[in-house]
Amino acid sequence: MTFRKFAPRKKFCRFCANKDIDLDYKNVDLLRDFITDRGKIIARRITGTCAKHQRQLTGEIKKSRQMALMIYTATHSVSVHKRTA
Repeated sequence: MTFRKFAPRKKFCRFCANKDIDLDYKNVDLLRDFITDRGKIIARRITGTCAKHQRQLTGEIKKSRQMALMIYTATHSVSVHKRTA
């Protein structure tokens, strides 16, 4: 018989729980919570976002990248420099 050491916490959609949060491509601070430091969009099974809001979130992140408010990859970041050989 095996026992789990911890019970995983139920994930919930941040946008369904709080209707006041506005998903907008100009709100870069909010969108940064949903991308990795490498610039990849985090999956909904990890963040707990519902399917409807994950689709909206992905579209807003892509708009923000297009408007140069966010980075595409880590090589586009100012803090990460390429090695010169």
